[in-house]
Amino acid sequence: MRTLSQILAVTAMNLRNLPSRASTAAVAMVGIAGVVAVLLGVLSIREGFRKTLVTTGSPSVAMVLRAGSNSEMSSVIFKDAVGIIEQAPGVAKDGQGALVSPEAYVVVDIAKQTTHTTANVPLRGVNADAVRVHNKVRVVEGRMFTPGLNELIVGRGAEGQFSGLGVGNTVKWGRTTWTIVGIFEAGGGLPESEIWADARAVQDAYNRTSFQTVRVNLQSADAFQAFKDALTSDPRLEVSVDRESEFYADQSKYLTNFVQVFGGVLGVLMGLGAVFGAILTMYSAVAGRTREIATLRALGFGALPIVISVLAEALLLGLIGGVVGGLIAYVWFNGMHTTTLNWQSFSQVTFAFAVTPALLVTGITYALLLGLVGGLLPSRRAARLPITQALREL
Repeated sequence: MRTLSQILAVTAMNLRNLPSRASTAAVAMVGIAGVVAVLLGVLSIREGFRKTLVTTGSPSVAMVLRAGSNSEMSSVIFKDAVGIIEQAPGVAKDGQGALVSPEAYVVVDIAKQTTHTTANVPLRGVNADAVRVHNKVRVVEGRMFTPGLNELIVGRGAEGQFSGLGVGNTVKWGRTTWTIVGIFEAGGGLPESEIWADARAVQDAYNRTSFQTVRVNLQSADAFQAFKDALTSDPRLEVSVDRESEFYADQSKYLTNFVQVFGGVLGVLMGLGAVFGAILTMYSAVAGRTREIATLRALGFGALPIVISVLAEALLLGLIGGVVGGLIAYVWFNGMHTTTLNWQSFSQVTFAFAVTPALLVTGITYALLLGLVGGLLPSRRAARLPITQALREL
């Protein structure tokens, strides 16, 4: 109890005197806040990209591609296979028939609005009733394309990031001049990075007769295995079948892993600078409290309360720096829209940075760790400071 009361007394006194060391404390807090803000900014790329793909994926939707294909770009599904897929067990139906969407997939070159460099953007050929399968898709400006005509509807994300995609504009891709007739949204999902047209028109423009993907709404998530087994065991087909959620999770792993590693390395390198700043700050605080520490030790206060008081100050500085850095990251990065390359399909994905509550907790935890490490050596010096030497400075 005596040790605990000493810890509380010394720590409270130390924190009360913190305003007198405001300038040196601010150095440590600013350094830690900068590290946290940059770290969360980088990691919010991973979270935003992952969120876009997770929003798109559903365990009750199946993606059918050619066996051995790891992306839509390398897949080929012929028309006669579509009829077989529609008859498979587990396929959901409505009043208009099976909820199956055969889709053509190509990429087109479009200039970015900010850099004016060209980027690969997906052009997806679908049937006019594909919105029955893509049930989050809603045309919010203009109208749906007319089947058989060379008309496009553009995802909101693509329209905001690439040049010349406004309603009424014309573009030329393949052998065709296209007219943009609408803008659509998809709940923030991946389709908002795409451009849609009639599947037959896309096939004609690129001299194709096949599809790349068949997207299937299932009766339930539990129907997936029976559906998959029926298709993969059918000798007429050579296909792979994945849940949409798993397919897009796999699509995101390269970028998310890269950002995770890059963010970790960046956090460590910047954290070293912040730790040195915290160490210097705490050494300065210990040096300024030499007489105070000597007096406390002479009055019978132990080394442990001194150590904990210094660490408490370092942790408080880390906490304040972490909160400030988290707020900066949230205000600056959260919701910022950008594009990046999906390394699986070699096409651009538009997404918004996402500074999630979990990321904020990660940032504050890292800030506390920086403060703790920054306070270890100074607290050890304070505890081992010879009383007689310190008293000479009185």
